Amino acid sequence: MIGYIEGKLVSLSPSLTYIDIGGLGYEVHITLHTYEAIRDKESCKLFTHLQVREDAWTLFGFATEREKAAFQRLISVSGVGAATARILLSSITADELGGIIAGGDSKSLEKVKGIGAKTAQRIILELKGKIVSGSAEINPASHNTPSNDALYALLGLGIAKPAAEAALKKSLEQGGANQSVEALIKSALKNL
Repeated sequence: MIGYIEGKLVSLSPSLTYIDIGGLGYEVHITLHTYEAIRDKESCKLFTHLQVREDAWTLFGFATEREKAAFQRLISVSGVGAATARILLSSITADELGGIIAGGDSKSLEKVKGIGAKTAQRIILELKGKIVSGSAEINPASHNTPSNDALYALLGLGIAKPAAEAALKKSLEQGGANQSVEALIKSALKNL
């Protein structure tokens, strides 16, 4: 119904913002990652999801279309409501969520408040293949260093971001910064 809104930030907190569009103020619920993306701006554009219930209409806003898509996929899972999905996307990024789901890492999901073992397993089961990891939507021109390319490749393989970053760091220490992307990936896979 409302794909995005763009306007002046009137009020901003880590979970809620008010956006003025031509004298009309929209109350928009946001994630911590969206808050970080817009906190220093006077105006912004948020991709939105409108939740219509019998007792309330709630507008959720996201800094990226990717985060919005992840939110919509999460709320399609039985037992995951909008509040839980927002907490989850405040704890991990949409890219990290894609890696966690691709890798079947339910333990990472269980660390998030409100996500138990059964819910984590259900999220992975229902969303496997529906949320891709970050490498699928990266513009190579914007992050074209061998270490960044290797990181996105590892995330694309379903490796959790912290583990991939640690393995790459170790690989860079072992072989130096002038390694090719392929060499970095092979070395990082051995260091996992």
